[in-house]
Amino acid sequence: MKRIGLLTSGGDCQALNATMRGVVKGLSHNCKDLEIYGFFEGYKGLIYGNYRLLTSADFSGILTKGGTIIGSSRQPFKLMRVPDAKGLDKVEAMKQNYYKLNLDCLVILGGNGTQKTANMLREEGLNIIHLPKTIDNDISGTDLTFGYQSAIDIATTAIDQIHTTASSHGRVFIVEVMGHKVGWLTLSAGVASGADIILLPEIPYDLKKVCAAIDKRHKSGKKFTILAVAEGAIPKEIAKLDKKEQKKEMAKITDRYPSISFKLAADITKNTGYEVRVTVPGHVQRGGSPDPFDRVLSTKLGVYAAQCIMKDQYGIMVGIVNNEIKKIPLEKSAGKLKMVDPKDQTVQLAKYMGISFGD
Repeated sequence: MKRIGLLTSGGDCQALNATMRGVVKGLSHNCKDLEIYGFFEGYKGLIYGNYRLLTSADFSGILTKGGTIIGSSRQPFKLMRVPDAKGLDKVEAMKQNYYKLNLDCLVILGGNGTQKTANMLREEGLNIIHLPKTIDNDISGTDLTFGYQSAIDIATTAIDQIHTTASSHGRVFIVEVMGHKVGWLTLSAGVASGADIILLPEIPYDLKKVCAAIDKRHKSGKKFTILAVAEGAIPKEIAKLDKKEQKKEMAKITDRYPSISFKLAADITKNTGYEVRVTVPGHVQRGGSPDPFDRVLSTKLGVYAAQCIMKDQYGIMVGIVNNEIKKIPLEKSAGKLKMVDPKDQTVQLAKYMGISFGD
Protein backbone atom coordinates (compact mmCIF):
# COMPACT_ATOMS: atom_id res chain seq x y z
CA MET A 1 0.00 0.00 0.00
CA LYS A 2 1.19 3.49 -0.91
CA ARG A 3 -0.54 6.57 0.41
CA ILE A 4 0.48 9.73 -1.45
CA GLY A 5 -0.46 13.36 -0.91
CA LEU A 6 -0.59 15.86 -3.80
CA LEU A 7 -0.68 19.65 -3.63
CA THR A 8 -0.11 22.50 -6.06
CA SER A 9 1.04 25.82 -4.63
CA GLY A 10 1.76 29.32 -5.89
CA GLY A 11 0.80 30.71 -9.27
CA ASP A 12 -0.90 28.30 -11.63
CA CYS A 13 0.47 27.29 -15.03
CA GLN A 14 -0.51 25.15 -17.98
CA ALA A 15 0.98 21.74 -17.09
CA LEU A 16 0.16 21.19 -13.42
CA ASN A 17 -2.60 18.70 -14.23
CA ALA A 18 -0.44 16.90 -16.78
CA THR A 19 2.31 16.48 -14.18
CA MET A 20 -0.03 15.11 -11.50
CA ARG A 21 -1.47 12.75 -14.09
CA GLY A 22 2.06 11.46 -14.81
CA VAL A 23 2.64 10.79 -11.11
CA VAL A 24 -0.66 8.95 -10.65
CA LYS A 25 -0.45 6.92 -13.86
CA GLY A 26 3.11 5.92 -13.07
CA LEU A 27 2.08 4.73 -9.62
CA SER A 28 -1.22 3.10 -10.55
CA HIS A 29 0.42 0.86 -13.15
CA ASN A 30 3.06 -0.34 -10.71
CA CYS A 31 1.39 -0.35 -7.30
CA LYS A 32 -1.49 -2.73 -6.48
CA ASP A 33 -2.75 -0.77 -3.47
CA LEU A 34 -2.69 2.99 -3.90
CA GLU A 35 -4.40 5.94 -2.27
CA ILE A 36 -3.98 9.50 -3.56
CA TYR A 37 -5.06 12.41 -1.37
CA GLY A 38 -5.42 15.82 -2.97
CA PHE A 39 -4.93 18.83 -0.69
CA PHE A 40 -7.01 21.75 -1.95
CA GLU A 41 -5.67 25.28 -2.44
CA GLY A 42 -2.04 24.38 -1.89
CA TYR A 43 -0.48 24.53 1.56
CA LYS A 44 -3.72 25.98 2.87
CA GLY A 45 -5.33 22.56 2.37
CA LEU A 46 -2.46 20.84 4.16
CA ILE A 47 -2.63 23.31 7.07
CA TYR A 48 -6.39 23.18 7.58
CA GLY A 49 -7.03 19.57 6.57
CA ASN A 50 -8.97 20.35 3.40
CA TYR A 51 -8.37 17.23 1.34
CA ARG A 52 -10.13 14.43 -0.53
CA LEU A 53 -9.30 10.89 -1.57
CA LEU A 54 -8.94 11.09 -5.34
CA THR A 55 -9.79 8.34 -7.82
CA SER A 56 -8.50 7.46 -11.26
CA ALA A 57 -11.50 9.29 -12.71
CA ASP A 58 -10.15 12.56 -11.30
CA PHE A 59 -7.04 12.20 -13.46
CA SER A 60 -8.79 11.17 -16.66
CA GLY A 61 -8.84 13.71 -19.49
CA ILE A 62 -6.64 16.30 -17.76
CA LEU A 63 -3.48 16.03 -19.87
CA THR A 64 -4.51 19.04 -21.95
CA LYS A 65 -6.33 20.94 -19.20
CA GLY A 66 -4.62 24.06 -17.87
CA GLY A 67 -4.68 25.23 -14.27
CA THR A 68 -4.98 22.71 -11.45
CA ILE A 69 -7.88 20.44 -10.53
CA ILE A 70 -7.03 20.72 -6.82
CA GLY A 71 -6.65 24.50 -6.74
CA SER A 72 -3.75 26.62 -5.58
CA SER A 73 -2.93 29.55 -3.32
CA ARG A 74 0.07 31.62 -2.35
CA GLN A 75 1.34 30.99 1.18
CA PRO A 76 4.50 33.08 1.68
CA PHE A 77 7.38 31.04 3.08
CA LYS A 78 8.39 33.84 5.45
CA LEU A 79 4.99 33.54 7.18
CA MET A 80 4.93 29.75 7.48
CA ARG A 81 6.31 29.78 11.02
CA VAL A 82 4.08 32.70 12.02
CA PRO A 83 0.85 31.50 13.71
CA ASP A 84 -2.40 32.28 11.88
CA ALA A 85 -5.04 34.71 13.19
CA LYS A 86 -6.31 32.06 15.61
CA GLY A 87 -2.86 31.16 16.85
CA LEU A 88 -2.53 27.96 14.86
CA ASP A 89 1.01 26.63 14.39
CA LYS A 90 0.99 26.09 10.61
CA VAL A 91 4.02 23.84 10.44
CA GLU A 92 2.76 21.59 13.22
CA ALA A 93 -0.69 21.48 11.57
CA MET A 94 0.82 20.37 8.25
CA LYS A 95 2.79 17.63 10.00
CA GLN A 96 -0.27 16.43 11.91
CA ASN A 97 -2.37 16.16 8.72
CA TYR A 98 0.47 14.30 6.99
CA TYR A 99 0.70 11.77 9.83
CA LYS A 100 -3.07 11.58 10.29
CA LEU A 101 -3.36 10.17 6.76
CA ASN A 102 -0.32 7.96 7.29
CA LEU A 103 1.21 9.27 4.07
CA ASP A 104 4.28 7.66 2.56
CA CYS A 105 5.11 10.81 0.66
CA LEU A 106 3.90 14.31 -0.17
CA VAL A 107 4.37 15.37 -3.80
CA ILE A 108 4.51 19.16 -4.06
CA LEU A 109 4.25 21.04 -7.34
CA GLY A 110 5.34 24.67 -7.28
CA GLY A 111 7.96 27.36 -7.73
CA ASN A 112 10.60 28.94 -5.51
CA GLY A 113 8.46 29.89 -2.51
CA THR A 114 6.71 26.54 -2.64
CA GLN A 115 10.06 24.77 -2.78
CA LYS A 116 11.35 26.58 0.32
CA THR A 117 8.40 25.31 2.34
CA ALA A 118 8.82 21.85 0.81
CA ASN A 119 12.43 21.81 2.00
CA MET A 120 11.34 22.99 5.45
CA LEU A 121 8.90 20.07 5.66
CA ARG A 122 11.73 17.76 4.63
CA GLU A 123 13.79 19.17 7.48
CA GLU A 124 10.83 18.46 9.77
CA GLY A 125 11.03 14.79 8.85
CA LEU A 126 8.38 14.42 6.12
CA ASN A 127 9.00 12.46 2.91
CA ILE A 128 8.89 15.09 0.17
CA ILE A 129 9.24 15.14 -3.61
CA HIS A 130 9.15 18.53 -5.31
CA LEU A 131 8.23 18.99 -8.98
CA PRO A 132 9.44 22.32 -10.44
CA LYS A 133 6.62 24.46 -11.75
CA THR A 134 6.94 28.07 -12.94
CA ILE A 135 6.55 30.03 -16.14
CA ASP A 136 9.66 31.97 -15.07
CA ASN A 137 12.07 28.99 -15.39
CA ASP A 138 13.97 30.38 -12.41
CA ILE A 139 14.40 27.30 -10.19
CA SER A 140 18.00 26.38 -9.51
CA GLY A 141 19.09 22.82 -10.25
CA THR A 142 16.86 22.18 -13.26
CA ASP A 143 17.38 23.36 -16.82
CA LEU A 144 13.64 23.63 -17.42
CA THR A 145 10.43 23.97 -15.46
CA PHE A 146 7.06 22.85 -16.74
CA GLY A 147 4.86 25.77 -17.76
CA TYR A 148 7.78 27.76 -19.14
CA GLN A 149 7.57 26.66 -22.77
CA SER A 150 3.79 27.12 -22.89
CA ALA A 151 4.19 30.65 -21.53
CA ILE A 152 6.87 31.36 -24.15
CA ASP A 153 4.42 30.32 -26.84
CA ILE A 154 1.74 32.69 -25.54
CA ALA A 155 4.08 35.65 -24.95
CA THR A 156 5.63 35.13 -28.39
CA THR A 157 2.22 35.08 -30.04
CA ALA A 158 1.28 38.30 -28.25
CA ILE A 159 4.38 40.07 -29.56
CA ASP A 160 3.85 38.57 -33.03
CA GLN A 161 0.35 40.08 -33.14
CA ILE A 162 1.70 43.49 -32.20
CA HIS A 163 4.02 43.58 -35.20
CA THR A 164 1.24 44.18 -37.72
CA THR A 165 -0.39 47.10 -35.92
CA ALA A 166 3.01 48.59 -34.99
CA SER A 167 4.17 48.52 -38.62
CA SER A 168 0.82 49.81 -39.92
CA HIS A 169 0.86 52.87 -37.68
CA GLY A 170 4.60 53.40 -37.40
CA ARG A 171 4.52 53.23 -33.61
CA VAL A 172 6.77 52.10 -30.83
CA PHE A 173 5.16 49.24 -28.93
CA ILE A 174 6.08 47.86 -25.53
CA VAL A 175 4.85 44.35 -24.69
CA GLU A 176 5.21 43.66 -20.98
CA VAL A 177 6.07 40.04 -20.26
CA MET A 178 5.74 38.34 -16.85
CA GLY A 179 8.88 38.08 -14.72
CA HIS A 180 9.45 40.21 -11.60
CA LYS A 181 12.94 39.04 -10.69
CA VAL A 182 14.10 36.88 -13.60
CA GLY A 183 13.95 37.47 -17.34
CA TRP A 184 14.10 34.02 -18.97
CA LEU A 185 10.55 34.27 -20.30
CA THR A 186 11.07 37.75 -21.74
CA LEU A 187 14.42 36.78 -23.25
CA SER A 188 13.03 33.70 -25.01
CA ALA A 189 9.79 35.34 -26.17
CA GLY A 190 11.68 38.45 -27.30
CA VAL A 191 14.13 36.49 -29.43
CA ALA A 192 11.41 34.17 -30.77
CA SER A 193 9.21 37.09 -31.85
CA GLY A 194 11.91 39.27 -33.35
CA ALA A 195 11.68 42.04 -30.76
CA ASP A 196 14.09 44.91 -31.40
CA ILE A 197 14.76 45.72 -27.76
CA ILE A 198 14.64 43.31 -24.80
CA LEU A 199 14.77 44.61 -21.24
CA LEU A 200 15.41 42.20 -18.36
CA PRO A 201 15.61 42.56 -14.56
CA GLU A 202 19.18 41.22 -14.65
CA ILE A 203 20.38 43.86 -17.13
CA PRO A 204 19.40 47.35 -15.87
CA TYR A 205 18.56 49.63 -18.77
CA ASP A 206 19.90 53.04 -19.71
CA LEU A 207 17.03 55.17 -21.07
CA LYS A 208 19.40 57.05 -23.38
CA LYS A 209 20.54 53.79 -24.98
CA VAL A 210 16.97 52.57 -25.37
CA CYS A 211 16.03 55.82 -27.12
CA ALA A 212 19.19 55.66 -29.24
CA ALA A 213 18.25 52.16 -30.41
CA ILE A 214 14.79 53.39 -31.44
CA ASP A 215 16.26 56.42 -33.21
CA LYS A 216 18.71 54.20 -35.08
CA ARG A 217 15.86 52.09 -36.44
CA HIS A 218 13.87 55.13 -37.51
CA LYS A 219 16.86 56.70 -39.26
CA SER A 220 17.41 53.44 -41.16
CA GLY A 221 13.85 53.66 -42.50
CA LYS A 222 12.17 51.33 -40.02
CA LYS A 223 9.28 53.33 -38.62
CA PHE A 224 8.27 50.98 -35.83
CA THR A 225 10.04 49.35 -32.88
CA ILE A 226 8.98 46.46 -30.66
CA LEU A 227 10.20 46.26 -27.07
CA ALA A 228 9.80 43.07 -25.00
CA VAL A 229 9.98 44.32 -21.42
CA ALA A 230 9.99 42.14 -18.31
CA GLU A 231 7.66 43.44 -15.59
CA GLY A 232 10.70 43.54 -13.31
CA ALA A 233 12.86 45.62 -15.67
CA ILE A 234 14.72 48.33 -13.77
CA PRO A 235 16.41 51.62 -14.80
CA LYS A 236 20.18 51.68 -14.36
CA GLU A 237 20.15 54.58 -11.92
CA ILE A 238 17.76 52.77 -9.57
CA ALA A 239 19.63 49.46 -9.86
CA LYS A 240 22.73 51.16 -8.40
CA LEU A 241 20.91 51.77 -5.10
CA ASP A 242 20.75 49.30 -2.23
CA LYS A 243 17.74 46.98 -2.05
CA LYS A 244 15.80 49.14 0.39
CA GLU A 245 16.21 52.30 -1.70
CA GLN A 246 15.41 50.37 -4.88
CA LYS A 247 12.06 49.36 -3.43
CA LYS A 248 11.29 52.96 -2.46
CA GLU A 249 12.10 54.30 -5.92
CA MET A 250 10.20 51.54 -7.73
CA ALA A 251 7.23 52.16 -5.42
CA LYS A 252 7.22 55.81 -6.52
CA ILE A 253 6.94 54.62 -10.12
CA THR A 254 4.10 52.19 -9.45
CA ASP A 255 2.27 54.84 -7.41
CA ARG A 256 2.09 56.96 -10.56
CA TYR A 257 2.06 54.35 -13.34
CA PRO A 258 0.42 50.91 -13.66
CA SER A 259 3.87 49.36 -14.17
CA ILE A 260 7.43 50.12 -15.26
CA SER A 261 6.41 49.71 -18.91
CA PHE A 262 4.08 52.72 -18.74
CA LYS A 263 6.81 54.80 -17.10
CA LEU A 264 9.21 53.72 -19.83
CA ALA A 265 6.67 54.60 -22.53
CA ALA A 266 6.25 58.11 -21.10
CA ASP A 267 10.03 58.55 -20.90
CA ILE A 268 10.54 57.42 -24.50
CA THR A 269 7.87 59.82 -25.78
CA LYS A 270 9.32 62.67 -23.74
CA ASN A 271 12.84 62.08 -25.05
CA THR A 272 12.10 61.17 -28.67
CA GLY A 273 8.64 62.42 -29.50
CA TYR A 274 7.65 58.98 -30.80
CA GLU A 275 4.18 57.64 -30.11
CA VAL A 276 4.37 54.66 -27.76
CA ARG A 277 1.73 52.07 -26.87
CA VAL A 278 1.87 49.47 -24.10
CA THR A 279 0.33 46.00 -24.22
CA VAL A 280 0.21 43.77 -21.13
CA PRO A 281 -0.78 40.13 -21.83
CA GLY A 282 -0.69 39.52 -18.07
CA HIS A 283 -2.20 36.31 -16.71
CA VAL A 284 -3.03 35.13 -20.22
CA GLN A 285 0.56 33.85 -20.16
CA ARG A 286 -0.36 31.39 -17.41
CA GLY A 287 -3.57 30.17 -19.02
CA GLY A 288 -4.86 27.71 -21.55
CA SER A 289 -3.65 24.24 -22.46
CA PRO A 290 -0.03 23.14 -22.09
CA ASP A 291 1.77 22.94 -25.42
CA PRO A 292 3.07 19.55 -26.64
CA PHE A 293 6.56 20.18 -25.28
CA ASP A 294 5.24 20.82 -21.77
CA ARG A 295 2.93 17.81 -21.96
CA VAL A 296 5.91 15.57 -22.66
CA LEU A 297 8.16 17.25 -20.07
CA SER A 298 5.56 17.21 -17.30
CA THR A 299 4.64 13.59 -18.02
CA LYS A 300 8.29 12.55 -17.82
CA LEU A 301 8.82 14.44 -14.56
CA GLY A 302 5.66 12.99 -13.05
CA VAL A 303 6.42 9.39 -14.01
CA TYR A 304 10.01 9.73 -12.77
CA ALA A 305 8.63 10.98 -9.44
CA ALA A 306 6.44 7.85 -9.34
CA GLN A 307 9.55 5.72 -9.85
CA CYS A 308 11.26 7.51 -6.96
CA ILE A 309 8.24 6.89 -4.73
CA MET A 310 8.27 3.18 -5.55
CA LYS A 311 11.96 3.11 -4.53
CA ASP A 312 11.32 5.23 -1.39
CA GLN A 313 13.63 7.97 -2.65
CA TYR A 314 12.59 11.24 -1.01
CA GLY A 315 13.92 14.67 -0.09
CA ILE A 316 14.44 15.53 -3.74
CA MET A 317 13.38 17.73 -6.59
CA VAL A 318 12.86 15.96 -9.91
CA GLY A 319 14.41 18.15 -12.59
CA ILE A 320 15.98 18.01 -16.02
CA VAL A 321 19.74 18.39 -16.45
CA ASN A 322 21.39 18.19 -19.87
CA ASN A 323 18.18 16.70 -21.30
CA GLU A 324 18.04 13.92 -18.69
CA ILE A 325 15.62 13.59 -15.78
CA LYS A 326 17.58 13.71 -12.52
CA LYS A 327 17.09 13.68 -8.75
CA ILE A 328 18.35 16.92 -7.17
CA PRO A 329 18.63 17.09 -3.36
CA LEU A 330 16.09 19.64 -2.14
CA GLU A 331 18.57 21.35 0.15
CA LYS A 332 20.84 22.10 -2.81
CA SER A 333 18.09 23.79 -4.82
CA ALA A 334 15.72 25.43 -2.34
CA GLY A 335 15.98 29.18 -1.92
CA LYS A 336 18.15 29.77 -4.99
CA LEU A 337 17.03 31.73 -8.05
CA LYS A 338 18.35 30.83 -11.48
CA MET A 339 19.00 34.27 -12.97
CA VAL A 340 19.81 35.27 -16.55
CA ASP A 341 23.55 35.84 -16.75
CA PRO A 342 24.26 38.96 -18.87
CA LYS A 343 26.98 36.84 -20.48
CA ASP A 344 24.49 34.08 -21.33
CA GLN A 345 24.99 32.81 -24.87
CA THR A 346 21.44 33.70 -25.93
CA VAL A 347 21.93 37.28 -24.74
CA GLN A 348 25.27 37.59 -26.51
CA LEU A 349 23.99 36.12 -29.78
CA ALA A 350 20.94 38.40 -29.64
CA LYS A 351 23.23 41.40 -29.24
CA TYR A 352 25.37 40.19 -32.14
CA MET A 353 22.33 40.34 -34.41
CA GLY A 354 21.50 43.87 -33.30
CA ILE A 355 18.96 43.42 -30.49
CA SER A 356 19.44 46.07 -27.81
CA PHE A 357 19.27 45.26 -24.10
CA GLY A 358 19.45 48.90 -23.11
CA ASP A 359 22.90 48.55 -21.59
